Amino acid sequence: MSCPKLGVATALDQSGLRSSPEVVEEVLRRFRNAVMRKYARAQKVEETIYTFNVMEKYNVSPNLAAFNSLLSALCKSKNIRKAQEIFDTMKDRFIPDQKTYSILIEGWGREPNLPKAREIYRQMINDRCQPDIVTYGIMVDILCKAGRVDEAIDTIKEMECNDCQPTSFIYSVLVHTYGIENRIEDAVDAFLEMEKNGVSADVAVYNALISAFCKVNKLRNAYRVLNEMECKRVKPNSRTCNILLNYLIERKETDEAFKVFRRMIKICDPDADTYTIMIKMFSESGDIDMAFKVWKFMKRKQYVPSLHTFSVLINGLCENKNASQACILMEEMIENGIRPPRLTFGRLRKLLIEQNREDVLEFLQQKLDLLVKEPLCD
Repeated sequence: MSCPKLGVATALDQSGLRSSPEVVEEVLRRFRNAVMRKYARAQKVEETIYTFNVMEKYNVSPNLAAFNSLLSALCKSKNIRKAQEIFDTMKDRFIPDQKTYSILIEGWGREPNLPKAREIYRQMINDRCQPDIVTYGIMVDILCKAGRVDEAIDTIKEMECNDCQPTSFIYSVLVHTYGIENRIEDAVDAFLEMEKNGVSADVAVYNALISAFCKVNKLRNAYRVLNEMECKRVKPNSRTCNILLNYLIERKETDEAFKVFRRMIKICDPDADTYTIMIKMFSESGDIDMAFKVWKFMKRKQYVPSLHTFSVLINGLCENKNASQACILMEEMIENGIRPPRLTFGRLRKLLIEQNREDVLEFLQQKLDLLVKEPLCD
């Protein structure tokens, strides 16, 4: 096998770029990291590890950055146990840094395995590796998701003692967690403490506070937060819009939801979920004309309908016995390479049979069979 270094150097020279041993080595390292990530995503663990080790044959020795990349690739592909095993066997070869420990802590948090995340966090401190803002943020997030808010607060106090100030991300996690637990006073206190400490609220913190107010049915307060965002020139995002819409629709306040939708599309960019929420709301209330108006507006904004968007509108049309329009959408859905859910196709099948339109059903079934046989997309 030829040496990759020579091949890369030749390719760089031919492209008109001046190569050096350092440039060639950096290109190879980046290539190795990309290959590791690809193998890890495909759950090819042994190939991932082989890629990490193989470059030594070409005098490109793995360093701590490569070691961290290996652990990160494994953790992101949900192979935390293998990542931990490799860390335990190789930690004497590479001196772990803050990033190394943060990768493992986050991996165990995703598992989720709080005791193991705690263990690695303690090991990090015992090894005299001082946690940084990223590590603290990961640990607070894991603890809050596990419902250990008081322990998360202790972690924040610890980071403050180490001259590491909480970020807007950490405050957003706190506010969000208090909101889930209906602790609205604590959510507001956390927000006010953030402002007192000179940390500017970003859209994530505001969204968490809006969600917290909605959770305890304080819509007026949620609107006040939205107004404050505009005053402070913090642009709402699709998540802001969706929080409010979901709350209002759940309370059957469809007219208010539509008012919010019209307001929000002027100040933020809705996402596919926003349009799906509105189409579903109108479809389920029997207002198919309005559902189609939102559908057409979505398409003008060049949003490609998702499986869920197609399904909610087709289901609404079937509910209103509009087989012709449902068939047009079903055909478009299949031609876009989207396989319809069994329930949605079943509803349309039942309607077509009721209306003695077996010929149309056969046509759609043939298209669906072709899609299943030769899928256009995964």
